[in-house]
Amino acid sequence: MTCASLLAGFVDSIVGGGGLIMVPALFAVFPGTHPATLFGINKGASVWGTAVATAQYSRRVRMRWSALLPAALAGFGGSLGGAWLVTLLSPNFLRKVLPFVLLALLVYTLVKKNLGQHHTPRFEGRSETAVACGIGVAMGFYDGFFGPGTGSILVFLFVRLLGYDFLNASASAKLLNTASNLAALLLFAWKGHIWWHFALALAIANVVGSLLGTRMALKHGAGFVRWVFIAVVTSLILKTSYDAFLR
Repeated sequence: MTCASLLAGFVDSIVGGGGLIMVPALFAVFPGTHPATLFGINKGASVWGTAVATAQYSRRVRMRWSALLPAALAGFGGSLGGAWLVTLLSPNFLRKVLPFVLLALLVYTLVKKNLGQHHTPRFEGRSETAVACGIGVAMGFYDGFFGPGTGSILVFLFVRLLGYDFLNASASAKLLNTASNLAALLLFAWKGHIWWHFALALAIANVVGSLLGTRMALKHGAGFVRWVFIAVVTSLILKTSYDAFLR
């Protein structure tokens, strides 16, 4: 599990998708455990990795805090709302939809070869804040209600809607992902669904992976993050398709 958490932190810090590694590993190691407990462990480890990645990026990337901080707050609220709704409704219907959504993102990214290569923000001031908050509340809600692919979809939305390059989009996505992870973690903790001793041990490995991944992203830039995005989204398509149609 330590190696899985380290790899999850590495991948997640670059372009999201760490849950693709951690959650299946937790289910494999603890097959009889309540899913909420395993999700709580995952959030308890990953929130530290995303927080550290945000701090690392903020030292080298010019973060647009005036838009991102309200967006993170919106993501926090959205995640709480999604986590509350999942106690009333099953998110299973999303399992069959998600692979096609991810496939659309992948095809669009491959066709638009210059997408995310240049950092040219489309909005300023209140307009940028409004769009960022819309992204935050929508993806926060999705993360609380269902979750898979949240980080990668956030990166895509920052690139496509706000005009960020992949490096700046990844840095921004980490802040929002930290907020939504924290909201879900608080809810799981309130419900008593976290093994803290295990989550904290995995958090250390997740942070180490996050530091390594952030360093690589900053060193190699937007082009490198784009290719990692393509690889992770392709893996997500395969994994979510298997879960939805073959399992």
